[in-house]
Formats: sequence, structure tokens, C-alpha cells
Amino acid sequence: MSDAAPTTQAGDTAATEPYPKRWLALAVIAVTVLMVILDATIVNIALPAVSTDLDISAATQQWIVTAYTLTFGGFLLLGGRIADFWGRKRTYLVGAVGFAIASALGGLAQNEAMLFGARALQGVFGALLAPASLALLTVLFTDAKERAKAFAVYGAIAGGGSAVGLLLGGVLTEYADWRWCFWVNVPVAVIAVAAAIPIVPESKAPGDAKYDIPGAVLITLGLASLVYGFTEVAQASQEDPQANAWANAAALTFIAVGLLLVVAFVVVELRVRNPLLPMRLVLDRNRGGAYLTSTLVGAGLIGAFFFLSLYFQQVLAYKPVEAGFASLPTTLGVLVSAGAASALVPKLGPRPLMVVGALLAAAGLFLLSFLDVDTSFWTLAFPGQLILGLGLGFTFVPLSNLALIGAGERDAGAASAMLNATQQVGASIGTALLATLSVGAITDAITSKVAAGADPNDPAVGLAAQVEGYTTAFTWAAALLVVGAVVAGVLIKASKDDLPADTAPVHAG
Repeated sequence: MSDAAPTTQAGDTAATEPYPKRWLALAVIAVTVLMVILDATIVNIALPAVSTDLDISAATQQWIVTAYTLTFGGFLLLGGRIADFWGRKRTYLVGAVGFAIASALGGLAQNEAMLFGARALQGVFGALLAPASLALLTVLFTDAKERAKAFAVYGAIAGGGSAVGLLLGGVLTEYADWRWCFWVNVPVAVIAVAAAIPIVPESKAPGDAKYDIPGAVLITLGLASLVYGFTEVAQASQEDPQANAWANAAALTFIAVGLLLVVAFVVVELRVRNPLLPMRLVLDRNRGGAYLTSTLVGAGLIGAFFFLSLYFQQVLAYKPVEAGFASLPTTLGVLVSAGAASALVPKLGPRPLMVVGALLAAAGLFLLSFLDVDTSFWTLAFPGQLILGLGLGFTFVPLSNLALIGAGERDAGAASAMLNATQQVGASIGTALLATLSVGAITDAITSKVAAGADPNDPAVGLAAQVEGYTTAFTWAAALLVVGAVVAGVLIKASKDDLPADTAPVHAG
């Protein structure tokens, strides 16, 4: 691109003009980031309709979600490095086009094998698209205040996108067809690609650009094995509430193998010349703290959307579209706080906002733990979600900024991929942990009520037990976010003076 900022090497502090179309580029990138995040939740509300249409059993239904999360989580780090070395714009375009094609195939699926394959393909191309998008923001916005605003947009999308996905999934499932939950991605991707070609500039990592193949194989298999293992624990707890899901030998084997592969990956990365994930990115105190906080927030956040959606539909008997609308207060809170956070990060630094944000989000989830069978939406669900959203906005904006500060242009894709990977693995761990705790609480509630003389076949008994399970999950999710606040407060030392970017401006494409 002829109007891109002048080419400089990473670490060059010479004054350069910022890329003039950076805000238009942000708008384009934001659309595709939203598409990827929406896809993680938009299918959830459509699951019953999809399973009925394609005759998918309850035992294999989980693969509609798992096929996506496995490939997305597994290929993220490789996707980030491909973006750095092959070109971030090029990777972004290929990711968007591939995601659209995979989405179209998902909408055309005639059986479960075709659907599962399409979901896996979506995950692969999403793993290219997500880190390339965040890395582009890093090299486009080098001014501290401007970058804070750009990450406010990203933070709002990351925090509120899941709730919007539930709403959109409900609307499309109820008023159109579940297939539109996939097809909606096609026109979005086409528009984004058409706009990105003239607007978004190319950028690449300077220096030697060789791929770390052993590292790529180890971390891809390791992350996929971890995600699958924790997903199996969650599935086992739902299929047989009486059994100990954490005693599932197959799940524990996958988790153990995943951990061993990740350890082997770290050993390899410390020895190779061109590591897939330079250990300096993770071992930096501030960035490492940001990644750990991201994992905990990802684990706790799943409790909000997954169990709240079940509460709205199975306890309050909301229709899918009503459940979607009922999830919007979280998005509202995120939009409000993300804007405020973008102004406050350059003034206060990241740590105070991350600590306050995680505690606010925890308070929102704790408020939701008081829900009952007949609680009014406006009494607890609305304020709880609003407070949760406010906390997430204050957390995600400085978190996204901090995770990439000091990474340098060469490692922008790897650093952003690591941020996505921690959230993905955190969500997988959170799903398994909270689902197990929830099912255990449901079983205990039914047992105690029957022991007190209640009829186990009474629907009211089962409904009350379900609510007990959901509120238990909210309580533990709140605890995870409190731990996240403690981690942020203890590990993160970066101040507002550390925020001015030290990444180089975007290379001319």
C-alpha cells in the first residue's frame, strides 16, 4: 500500500506518521473479530433444532461445539506465527475467506459428519483470523491513547460478543432457520474482505522468518488434547450425574498427554533458534500475569453465558429469542465500561482497572448466585448481568493492551495468539469444572429433598434442583474471577508510564 507508514525495523524509535486509514482498518477488522466471537455462542441456542434436523444423538451433540473449539484452540499459536511471517493482512484475508466457506458448508450440512467437519474447518480458519486481526491492531496503533481506544473496541467485542451471539442465534433459529446461524457469516466475510483489500495494509515480522515445525506440532496437539480432555469431563458429568466425572480415564489421559506435550513444547522453545512462542513473551512478569488473568477470566466467564442461557430457557421457559434478549444487559455493561476504560488506561495504567474490573465481574456473578425458580428478571438477572458487563469491559481493555505491550512487531502475532489461546483453554477448563460442580449440586439437591419426603418425580423438585446447580456454578465462577483479580494485583507491575508503544509502525505492503 502506497500510503502506509514508512518501513522501519522493530524497535526503531524514529518519529513516523501513523497510517492514515487506521480507523477504517479498525472498523473492518472489528467486523471479522465479532464474527469469530459470535460463532462460539451463536450455535448454542440452535443446538436442539440442529440435533433434531440432522438426527444427532445427545451423546454426539457436543461435537457441534467441540469440533470448533478443538481446532480453534489447537491451531491458534501456529496461526499467530503464520501471520507474523507470511503477512498479517494475507493471513487475515485467507482466514476470512476460509471461515466463510466453512460456514457455508455448515449451513448446507445434510448429516452430522458434514456438520462436524465444517465446524472443524471454521476453527482452523478462525485460528488464522483471530491472531492476525489483533496483531494488525497492534502495529496499526502505536500511540498510547489511540491504542487504548482501539483496544476498547476489541474489548467491547470480546466481552459483549458472546451475549450478542446468544441473541442472534435465538432470532435466527426462531424466525428463520438454524442454518442461518452459519450462513450469516458469509455476507459478513465477503463485505469485510472487499473492504480490507484496499484499506488494511500489509505487515510482516522483520528478520529471519523460519517456522518452528516441531514446536507447532507439539503445541497444536497439546492444546487440542487439553481442550478435548476437559470437554470430555464436562460431557461425562452431564451424561452420568452419579459418577465422578474426574475419574473418567479417557479424559484424564487426554489431559495428561496434553500437559506432557505442552511441557515438551516449552523445552523445544527454549532451545530452537526461531521459536513458535518465544519464552520471553510468557516469562515477562506483566505479560505472564495478563495471560494467567485471561485464563481465569475465560474460565469464569463461561459460567455466565452457558448457565444463564439454560436458566432462562429451562427454568423461566423463555423462547430462544427471549433468552437472547435477556442476555443483552451484559453487552450493555461492556459497551459502557469499555469506552470509559479506554480513557482511563493511559491515566491510571492497566493494573487498577484489571483488578477493579475482575472484582466487579465477580460481584455480578455472585449476585446471580441468588437466583431462584421464580425470581423476577429485573430483580437479579438484569443488575447481575449489567455489573458483570461493566467488570468485563474494565478487564478486557487493559488486558488486551497489556498482553501485547513490549512484544515488538516481530512477535505481535505470537503474543496475540497466546492471549486468544489462554482464553480458549480457560473456557474449556471452566466448562469442565463448572459443569461438574453444577451437576453435583443438582444431584445433592434432589437427594436431600427426597430424603425430606419430596416426590422425586415432582417437576418442581427437579426445577429447584436445576437452579441450585446453576447458582452453584455462578458462585464458583465468581471465585475464579476473584482469583483473577488477585493475580492481576500481585503479578502486574506495569504503570501508565509503561504504556507508550514500543512496536514499530506497520510495514508498507
